[in-house]
Amino acid sequence: MTESLNEGQSNSSGVREGTWTRIAVWALVVLLCTVVFLCILEEALAHDVAPGAKSHDPAPPAVPKTTRNRWGADYFPNVTLVTQHGKNVRLYDDLLKGKSVMVNVMYTECRDACPLETANLVQLQRILGDRVGRDIFFYSISIDPKRDTPELLKNYAEKFDVGPGWLFLTGDEAEIKLVTRKLGLSSSGDAESRDGHAPWLMVGKEPTGQWTKNSAVDNPRFLAARIGTFFGWSDLHPRASYAEAQPVVLEKGQYLFQRQCGLCHTLGRGDNAKGPDLLGVTDRRDRAWLTRYILAPDKMLADGDPIAAALSNKYTTVRMPNLSLASGDVADVIAYLEAHGGSAPREKAQNKGSVTAR
Repeated sequence: MTESLNEGQSNSSGVREGTWTRIAVWALVVLLCTVVFLCILEEALAHDVAPGAKSHDPAPPAVPKTTRNRWGADYFPNVTLVTQHGKNVRLYDDLLKGKSVMVNVMYTECRDACPLETANLVQLQRILGDRVGRDIFFYSISIDPKRDTPELLKNYAEKFDVGPGWLFLTGDEAEIKLVTRKLGLSSSGDAESRDGHAPWLMVGKEPTGQWTKNSAVDNPRFLAARIGTFFGWSDLHPRASYAEAQPVVLEKGQYLFQRQCGLCHTLGRGDNAKGPDLLGVTDRRDRAWLTRYILAPDKMLADGDPIAAALSNKYTTVRMPNLSLASGDVADVIAYLEAHGGSAPREKAQNKGSVTAR
């Protein structure tokens, strides 16, 4: 019995020893696996460190991303232009960089669109007020730089009563062509047009690279509203609610007069440097003559019509342009002038053909 007990104790001790052996082996395996895993992890982390840097070095600070302005210094040629005051300026550095601008092209000998553009933009300048020269800058670039000297441009600006914040620019002919092309103010069809250019108006904000193209002969109040919206200007003068707005009734003749004739002519407010007051003009002029003159003033002047010549000699700021109106449009304008003849001093019918510059 004693032998059996001793044998049982011996077997029990062997089991315990075998169990501890297995535990020790498993612990060693786990330890080896852990060491291998840590080595692999360290090697993987080492590959994420910049070349030449130690694994324990702090990560370099993040570099903020910058948005490149496509329409900035790399796009616009920094050529030298000359203002109507004889001052040399750089296109990008002095005129565009960091500014909101409005740019058109013109030339002083232009007889059609240019005078209308300039007269229209003068009204726009007055609507925008002191924003011009502060929040936005006006530039008119001559496409006839060989003729348009600073002196001629200065006289041209003075004739139209241009205010501060508006520069008229001339320069080298090749560089002017480059500038107008870069600004989107020239096209392949310009040579076929009567003026050699279209009445485009480019409005842009150089710091953000935002640009929009408009018509320089659009209604100046519409242009002012469009420009204000484009730049996000707040309206300093509260307006009536749209709910209180009344329908606008505008006859065709009145619309044509305000859009095409109102830049240079008035009804009852007197003559000005750009053209005569048209109150009572249907009494002063024969209807057939008025029709021909409104349709093709340039042809009548070329044909030596004495009244057309007298008007051209008196109103030298803006020569009456050919507005390309249809005969029906001309009839509507004349009907509007007749209906709004008002209380103008009436002249005798026999004086309708007299040669006067009114």
